[in-house]
Amino acid sequence: MKPHDGMYIDGAWRPAAGTGTITVLNPVDERPVGEVPAGDAQDVDAAVRAARAALPSWSATPPAERAALIGALRDRLVARKDEIAETVTAELGSPLAFSEAVHAGVPILVSGSYAELAATHAFEERVGNSTVYLEPIGVVGAITPWNYPLHQIVNKVAPALAAGCTVVLKPAEDTPLTAQLFAEAAHEAGIPAGVFNLVTGLGPVAGQALAEHEGVDLVSFTGSTAVGKRIGATAGAAVKRVALELGGKSANVILPSADLAKAVNVGVANVMSNSGQTCSAWTRMLVHTDRYDEAVELAAAAAAKYGPRIGPVVNAKQQARVRGYIEKGVEEGARIVAGGPESPQEQGYYVQPTVFADVTPEMTIAQEEIFGPVVSLIRYEDEEDALRIANGTVYGLAGAVWAADDAEAIAFARRMDTGQVDINGGSFNPLAPFGGYKQSGVGRELGAHGLAEYLQTKSLQF
Repeated sequence: MKPHDGMYIDGAWRPAAGTGTITVLNPVDERPVGEVPAGDAQDVDAAVRAARAALPSWSATPPAERAALIGALRDRLVARKDEIAETVTAELGSPLAFSEAVHAGVPILVSGSYAELAATHAFEERVGNSTVYLEPIGVVGAITPWNYPLHQIVNKVAPALAAGCTVVLKPAEDTPLTAQLFAEAAHEAGIPAGVFNLVTGLGPVAGQALAEHEGVDLVSFTGSTAVGKRIGATAGAAVKRVALELGGKSANVILPSADLAKAVNVGVANVMSNSGQTCSAWTRMLVHTDRYDEAVELAAAAAAKYGPRIGPVVNAKQQARVRGYIEKGVEEGARIVAGGPESPQEQGYYVQPTVFADVTPEMTIAQEEIFGPVVSLIRYEDEEDALRIANGTVYGLAGAVWAADDAEAIAFARRMDTGQVDINGGSFNPLAPFGGYKQSGVGRELGAHGLAEYLQTKSLQF
């Protein structure tokens, strides 16, 4: 697709009020792949006004009609899946096969799930002598990150539309081309004018303006905990609803009875996927002391295979950040058994797949989110020790538990302070709620729980 030089507002591409532009670079070769306008508060205001104007009609549209339009949007994404994959690969740098399977494939699944939910969800119920109505919250300001550019957009826009809300999207400045492609698909699907609007721009300018806008009823943000805290404070001051999906430092707990080779190999693959740029990645691998040395050897061998197979991180700043964390790990006494801080290539924002052994729970690399292809192996003495380590961070987004049988793994997982746990390699479920405990966020995405975030309740007594 050819990048648009305007904003998608009220059903049409129109010139930006802001005069700046954002150059999109390919992380593989650091060359420009496009340019988009850097919107400002005026652009955001125009988009919010369009969304407010469209709200009465859209919220009154029968759920079955909304469902049909979301289904049409899903069909447009299917029709353009190759173009989606190529666009994500160009601006994020992920290998094309991964872009096809995950960056294009998963949002198609999720949009399909909301087409079904919009048609089947109970938007009213009888409770004693009352009727309880679930009504759309209103105008949603959606601020999305670059790591899963289309998935994060669909995670917010599809349930908001299903609920009867209208949306203004501000995508990450690193990956705005995918967002423009989504806007084209929404237009082709027949989503009415003003129901979905797109403003590209910088976070501190356009994102801030959207979060603060008095015409926005709910701010849904995915990104760093630091920015999420600021958005939460802004929303709180305005008594505005907020949904935050923030950072993670997820534990991959391998209990003594587990198939060690499988748990380690899948665990390393989980962290290397998307070059480690996944908020729910299992970046802390917890292994019983009796099997620790064997696990270190397995992890080092697994990571070595990923060297030529993973893409770069998104930009130079992220590359420097990840390499800085690797250096910090060495400084604090952790032992590198695969990879390291040296850049593997002269061109492109690459980071070596890195495995640390002899990591202790209080080290920086075991406490802070690195957002790169770095896994830390931590030893534990017994189950209580493993649980203390697993729960011993400010985060609680995801995790994994491995054991000889599911019941043993489930018993441990029930005691973890985290929003989602995979048992013995359980597969992704687009209907399962995703979101965090503690500083990993507020609210849930995906499935009926994700739809509920965009609804408010009214009860009528008879």
